[in-house]
Amino acid sequence: MTELEIAALLCAFLAGSAAEERQYFDVNGLSRYVRVDCETETEVIEVGLDGKPESRDSVHQAVFASFLTGKTPRVVVIDTDGYEGRFEYEIRMVAARLNVPYSVCQESFIQRWAMTAPFREIGLD
Repeated sequence: MTELEIAALLCAFLAGSAAEERQYFDVNGLSRYVRVDCETETEVIEVGLDGKPESRDSVHQAVFASFLTGKTPRVVVIDTDGYEGRFEYEIRMVAARLNVPYSVCQESFIQRWAMTAPFREIGLD
């Protein structure tokens, strides 16, 4: 699964959250925007995949989205391999230093949750 697919499933799991919401801001007279992976009534959540160096940007993105929205930033790392590697460690340490809530979610949990969704809809969970 791609990061975008996992983020969409995670947002669906977080009841009431919206995926890929745009937050606009102006700089030098130009309107710009950033996309927030998941946004709830109280949080802006950035999702990163373990083992990906670009996932380190999640902390920056969550904090910036928090600045734009006034909501609490959160970073969620999707664990695909069962252990904390270099990039997850860096994200966790920086998030802790900045007092940004940090969570880890197993990719297999998200996949199982998505596969069983039809059964929950008819009350067979």
